[in-house]
Amino acid sequence: MAEKTIFVVRIRGGVDAQKTVEATLTMLRMERNNYATILKESPSYTGMLRKAKDYVTWGEPSVEIVKLLLETRGKLTGDEKMTDESLKGLGYESIEKLANAIVAGEVEFSQLNDVKPFFRMHPPKKGFKRTVKRPYKDHGELGYRGDAINELIKRMC
Repeated sequence: MAEKTIFVVRIRGGVDAQKTVEATLTMLRMERNNYATILKESPSYTGMLRKAKDYVTWGEPSVEIVKLLLETRGKLTGDEKMTDESLKGLGYESIEKLANAIVAGEVEFSQLNDVKPFFRMHPPKKGFKRTVKRPYKDHGELGYRGDAINELIKRMC
């Protein structure tokens, strides 16, 4: 069985945050607001997400959304845009093939050479729909949101 892929977005700042939470966010490569990353689901990442739940939101992205994300926000080291030609050096024919491999859990996004392991996202168009101080299940924006992360990513690209 293939592992699940998780997309994580930081939506709150670190003022008055505990040092352990800030350290966890740094380990997740989310140093600033609207930074995002793609992770494989594992017990260690799940524990980190639980610790940082008051600062991030996460869910399972679809292949189309990951492809859109790589095209619009994907960067190589040196701050160059990710293109099909640049991915040939990594062993992928196109951005679509890389997106399929990431969602299927065949490759870990942070382990790709010459690719920045995070995305710098825009704030969502039309703003957040709910408060950023409450969990998603409780009419807020924080924490686990499942497939609803796709709509948020689309608005942030």
